[in-house]
Amino acid sequence: MDLFDIDEAQAASDKKQRVSELEKLITGYQNSYYNGEAEISDAEFDRLWDELKSLDPDNAILHRVGSDSGNFAKIRHVMPMGSQEKAADPEQFLAWCVKHSYPEYLVEFKLDGASLELQYSAGKLVHAVTRGDGTTGDDITANAVKMQGVIKSLRDNFTGGIRGEVIMTHKVHSELFADKANCRNAANGLMKRKDGSGSEYLSLIVYDVWSTTGVQPFSDEEEKLFWLKKNGFSTVDLYIAKSPEDVIEYRAKIMEERKNLDYDIDGLVVKERVVDHEDASRDRPDRQIAFKFSLEEAVSVLRSVEWNESGATYTPVAIFDPVDLNGTTVQRASLVNPNIIRELGLKIGSHVVVVKRGEIIPKIESAFVPGGDEKNLSEINQPKICETCGATLIDEGTRLYCPNKTCQKKVLHQILKWVSVVDIRDLGETLVTSLFRTGKIKSISDLYALDVPGLAPYFLNEESLQQEKKSLGAEKVYASIQDHRSISLSKFIAGFDIEGIGETVVDKLVSAGYGTLEKLLSLTREQVASVYGFAEIMAETFVGGMNENRDEMLSLVDGGTIVLREQSGGKLEGLSFCFTGELVSMKRADAQNLVKENGGSVKSSVVKGLSYLVTNDTTSGSSKNVKAAQLGIPIINEKDFLAMVGPDVGRG
Repeated sequence: MDLFDIDEAQAASDKKQRVSELEKLITGYQNSYYNGEAEISDAEFDRLWDELKSLDPDNAILHRVGSDSGNFAKIRHVMPMGSQEKAADPEQFLAWCVKHSYPEYLVEFKLDGASLELQYSAGKLVHAVTRGDGTTGDDITANAVKMQGVIKSLRDNFTGGIRGEVIMTHKVHSELFADKANCRNAANGLMKRKDGSGSEYLSLIVYDVWSTTGVQPFSDEEEKLFWLKKNGFSTVDLYIAKSPEDVIEYRAKIMEERKNLDYDIDGLVVKERVVDHEDASRDRPDRQIAFKFSLEEAVSVLRSVEWNESGATYTPVAIFDPVDLNGTTVQRASLVNPNIIRELGLKIGSHVVVVKRGEIIPKIESAFVPGGDEKNLSEINQPKICETCGATLIDEGTRLYCPNKTCQKKVLHQILKWVSVVDIRDLGETLVTSLFRTGKIKSISDLYALDVPGLAPYFLNEESLQQEKKSLGAEKVYASIQDHRSISLSKFIAGFDIEGIGETVVDKLVSAGYGTLEKLLSLTREQVASVYGFAEIMAETFVGGMNENRDEMLSLVDGGTIVLREQSGGKLEGLSFCFTGELVSMKRADAQNLVKENGGSVKSSVVKGLSYLVTNDTTSGSSKNVKAAQLGIPIINEKDFLAMVGPDVGRG
């Protein structure tokens, strides 16, 4: 067995163990849900369910629901009560729609309560059955007849089943059962009390019906609800959408309005108009889907847009009414560029869907106008003039920027970017800004013309200067600048603050055979676009940025101010390193730079093909150490790593 086989075997073992853990968790949480008190939220349960589905799509757990207690007689359902397919966000819903294209989509509220089936014979209620295991449930007829909305005798001579959801209103919960975590938990507990007390505080809302004799009393899903209303039942709200996009917009509208409902809903049920009883009888119907709400999305109102300035670029930021996303209050989100504003159709006053699905930074996913009433909306004001130099801003769609290459704000940002990329740590932002504002530096090149006497006034007061005191701060900054004259080509280009062009991007061009400054300066847009990882816009930005900075680039290199190090053929060429834990002689960033400067590559995690894991605790049981051992990757310490680099290699 080779190393890859070992890794695959370990991965299979880990997967099997996780599937077993998920089975136990899901089964336990289902039991608590169906027997009184849910232990976790729907969103948390859905995450476990989705993880099991991704690891083991055919797992039996996914094709059954929980079961009720043994306190009541067991009755078989007329209509199977299986689980529905779920979409947690618009992307998942649209993916489902690709396979389920309907002329129209019937959309109903997904009630957040407890399922109940009413069974009738010749129009008379004979049984009220809980969901149970999806096939058989508890007979709680004695409790159900006390509930509001449960009808004992129908107008029609109907035999079959009617399905609905037992709910508790917010008012009842707050006034009588505030000790329960939520309305659903309270309803679940009350409806299954052996003595039946409290059921009178519950209500039933219905949405499905099936006759077991003769023809069905309806021809489609909409008529089904009409028939239920005609017989005196309260039914779910119905909306008929003309397209998937219409469904998504309606969902956003209901997400905002649901706080005003008397009862809880946790999503929408989307189906076709045609009644498909065969599909509905499956343990997991395919022709309809639960389009759920999420703790990681909310609806708000756009109040304003700020334009953040970074160098030459103006980035729009949305300001909206505060919303809670998974426990965090959010009221700002980047809009990235003018195109996003146009694509979303955003205006001040638009209602917006804000999401943060496992991401740190929230974003606006969509926008809509309730009722289509746009009279209270106003246009977003986009800057037209650079506030620093007065130049007319250029709107390229993907970027709004100042085109004036001598704009003081743009030049300062470029100098600060150079200091950051080249890593001249002793030259802080405050000092750079002071040097720039006093005219001491006006370009990247001016940094390397600084000397100790010229820097001293920025560290010493006038009295100290008159006494000709030495400035250790000035000496330290000067030395740090001089130590950063030898850098890689990728770092050199990245330091010029060309929009979106960092070291990794330049590395791709170098790897494609353009490994000198002269070659990079001579590239055409078509040549850049042909390199993997580049698109037309980035290619145009790169070529334009290189042309704009050509003179200073050549001056720095041809004049000997900057020495460009070779990026290939180094001592570590072809080798990759991953660092973990603390280093003694240098910071991790310095060690990673050493690898790159000597032709190697850096990995952030232990993966197949990694050459070395570097750690000063080579015998620890950390996850990276364990995985490296499993993959047969050598684990070396800092001293071993430095020996590979060699004492003659610069640390700048």
